[in-house]
Amino acid sequence: MNIIVTGGAGFIGSHVVDKLIEHRHNVMVIDNLSFGKMENINPSAEFVKKSILDDLSQEFNSFNPDIIIHHAAQVSLRESIQNPMNDADINILGTINLLEYCKKFDVKKFIYVSSVAVYGEPEKIPIDENHPTKPTAPYGTSKLSAEKYVEMYDRMYGVQHVIFRYSNIYGPRQNEKGEAGVITIFINNLLNGKECKIFGSGEQTRDFVYVEDIANANLLALNKGKGIYVLGTGTEISVNELYNKIKSMLYNKTGKDYPKPIYTECVVGDVMRFAVDSHKAKEELGWQPQMEFDEGLDKTIEWFKKKVVE
Repeated sequence: MNIIVTGGAGFIGSHVVDKLIEHRHNVMVIDNLSFGKMENINPSAEFVKKSILDDLSQEFNSFNPDIIIHHAAQVSLRESIQNPMNDADINILGTINLLEYCKKFDVKKFIYVSSVAVYGEPEKIPIDENHPTKPTAPYGTSKLSAEKYVEMYDRMYGVQHVIFRYSNIYGPRQNEKGEAGVITIFINNLLNGKECKIFGSGEQTRDFVYVEDIANANLLALNKGKGIYVLGTGTEISVNELYNKIKSMLYNKTGKDYPKPIYTECVVGDVMRFAVDSHKAKEELGWQPQMEFDEGLDKTIEWFKKKVVE
């Protein structure tokens, strides 16, 4: 199939591109490189340096895509609070722009990458697709608004859709943006002997899922699924626990001293606890996470160690 991946030079999108090419699909990456990196782009993919807000008529006409996988986004909660207009432009208007091209060029399926940020503070743990959506920051609000447009274009124009609400993704190529960016920040700081900042008490929990597991979910969704799927492991890991795991992997084997973390004020819009129930994805897509957290964290650390050496 011909598949356009927006944000395909980014952390998660580039892993999805690799998985698609591994399975012999033709891939066009559309990315303006505001967060993505050229080094992440699979050499077998066609690359177009454009924004999702740009005129993409030529790309859709020449490539004739069967499916769009839409990863490009403004993903920082803090940035969304500081600049909600930019957040809305990219996450809402950028999505509508792509949907218009799907309608015009008769694209069969639109896979939209949303976030568990649409839920806000959980009323119960773990969260599933039916949990009330009450986002606590502009980022979650923009992602939820875009979801509604995706659903509407399916009803009005027959653009079939899958919506993925990702939990906190981690792995090689990760940057510091988004919720799971804390892993990158901790690893980079500790590798360089710098102090780590922990917001609030550090007892906030998150559901971390390895990036290759997420790439597999995208592959499965090419031929299966419809509607919303929450993706995660169902396991809560606190920020303090995360810090201690990374510290142990980096320092305990060497016997070196390590910088003590600095605790500071909680970020507005942050939630205290989070874990998800991915039962629907297992039943309808045949998906479930394969990577154990400690193993995935070790793979991530080893990748960053190599980058430091380079």
